[in-house]
Amino acid sequence: MKWKRSERLVDMTRHLLDYPHQLIPLTFFSERYQSAKSSISEDLTIVKETFESKGAGKLLTVAGAAGGVKFIPKMAEEDVRDIVTYLMNKLDEQDRLLPGGYLFMGDLLGNPRLMDRIGKVFASAYAETDIDVIMTVATKGIPIAHAIARHLNIPVVVVRGDNKVTEGSTVSINYVSGSTRRIQTMVLSKRSMQSGQKVLLTDDFMKAGGTMMGMKNLLEEFDCELAGIAVLIEAEHHEEVLVEQYLSLAKLCSVNEKARTIELTEGNYFSKGGN
Repeated sequence: MKWKRSERLVDMTRHLLDYPHQLIPLTFFSERYQSAKSSISEDLTIVKETFESKGAGKLLTVAGAAGGVKFIPKMAEEDVRDIVTYLMNKLDEQDRLLPGGYLFMGDLLGNPRLMDRIGKVFASAYAETDIDVIMTVATKGIPIAHAIARHLNIPVVVVRGDNKVTEGSTVSINYVSGSTRRIQTMVLSKRSMQSGQKVLLTDDFMKAGGTMMGMKNLLEEFDCELAGIAVLIEAEHHEEVLVEQYLSLAKLCSVNEKARTIELTEGNYFSKGGN
């Protein structure tokens, strides 16, 4: 039974959203809907115009026998600003303050809807960047890494602080924490990455960048290349930051435990050309 155009458009849109950054041959849709390629091309034109007019992303067409279409998720700047504003308002809540000047973020990192939107924000920034893998360090960076990976359609690898028998053979390095200046260890399974891959690093919070520098050094052990750094929140830097070319959504400027005040500003996402 042939599909109606309205049915094709709905199912086609759903499939493209489910498989971002993946080249899909026109024959796939033609066979799926039992429709001529000319009809599929017309449908895709409608989807493309809708995506682009609503700021949801781009639909790229690749010509030739091995060609097809590829959906690239994007987010309009006003939508990104809404998310950044929401994030900063949530972080500014007084009951987030913990002893030592830390902020409780478990509810934010555990919010699947928020994480998905943040993932799309960073995926938009790196939509035109060649990335094979996303790397983060256990444990709080994992939700962000998977959210970004969902929209870039690439795998996630997780760096740990100790060996796990389930990881098999591993590579480990020592690094100096940028904030505490303590020597710590990073461990990653040898099966996690292949030589020559381009890697996006991400984490929930960055102080002086010691953890990011550690992951960057770990990439060299795998003969992999740094493609970018995405940070949810960065701290106000009173010393030299150990890494460059990173994007952040919010900056924690100061915390006053006695007065229970939190000072925040936007991160560098917009100033660094994230959108």
